[in-house]
Amino acid sequence: MPIKTFRAALNEALHQEMAADPRVVLIGEDVTGGVGGDGVADAWGGAFGVSKGLLAAFGPGRVMDTPITESAFVGAAAGAALTGLRPVAEIMFVDFIGSCLDQIMNQAAKFRYMFGGRARTPMVLRATFGGGARSASQHSQALYPIFTHIPGLKVVVPSNPFDAKGLLIQAIRDDDPVIFLENKMLYDETGEVPDRSYTVPFGEARVLREGKDATIIAFGRMVGRAEAAAATLAAEGIRVSVIDPRTTSPLDRDTILEFTEETGRVVVVDEANPRCGMAADIAALIAEEAFDALKAPVLKVTPPHTPVPYAPALEDIYLPDAARIAAAVRRVVKH
Repeated sequence: MPIKTFRAALNEALHQEMAADPRVVLIGEDVTGGVGGDGVADAWGGAFGVSKGLLAAFGPGRVMDTPITESAFVGAAAGAALTGLRPVAEIMFVDFIGSCLDQIMNQAAKFRYMFGGRARTPMVLRATFGGGARSASQHSQALYPIFTHIPGLKVVVPSNPFDAKGLLIQAIRDDDPVIFLENKMLYDETGEVPDRSYTVPFGEARVLREGKDATIIAFGRMVGRAEAAAATLAAEGIRVSVIDPRTTSPLDRDTILEFTEETGRVVVVDEANPRCGMAADIAALIAEEAFDALKAPVLKVTPPHTPVPYAPALEDIYLPDAARIAAAVRRVVKH
């Protein structure tokens, strides 16, 4: 199977869906990488190179740069979706959602409900998130819990190239608004990705490994760090299961509860802030639905409740790493 980067997998998903369906359009700031400036059009393919080649393949009528006004182009995407297009709108950094949260939360997310199920809003909002790139507090947050809190949105957090392609194709084909969040530190990660078009269903977790001693649940970039922790623990004779939910809404509650019942010990790893984050949400789910199965308290491995630091040394210790994850597992196993 071909080896591709996370970035290339996303580009391939966009290319294949735009080729298959003329209703799919891509809009956002600098998605054509150079239009309006002195550079060559499509020289970069967007701020992170994900849309390179799409302008040449599909033209400026379907790949469109917008002004720097998230409220306008996200609102335009919602309206376009209502009237028959399948827009993919790109926000460079998820941190900028404050400029367009009304269009997402009070409009796109509620159309189906407000119009008695007769309205479809097949739009995808792509955005980067996450720390580690030395991008400071305004460009490094993990805000998927905010979107997860809003009914009417589907929220996707891929962790690897294979899932990135399949989940993005699924998102574009979905008839509801989908928030598709890409950790910027994963763009150069590689993995096996088929050339063919395929989908990965929403609400179905991926089980990376199975073990009887504890369960680690992790999201996005943290999945790789959970795997690294699991490998270290295996050398110590501690066998853990590692689960990647893939989507936070819908959430695969059944798989989470099944592995809780099997191991009785759970560690949740979340790059989002600890208050009202996915780690807190999953810990509450387990306490409500599988309390009797627990042999130890559910432990959360998250950043502190602070802004993301800019100083490299501080940013490195802010983010959960494999050592912290492994230490948490040892604590629950010894409890």
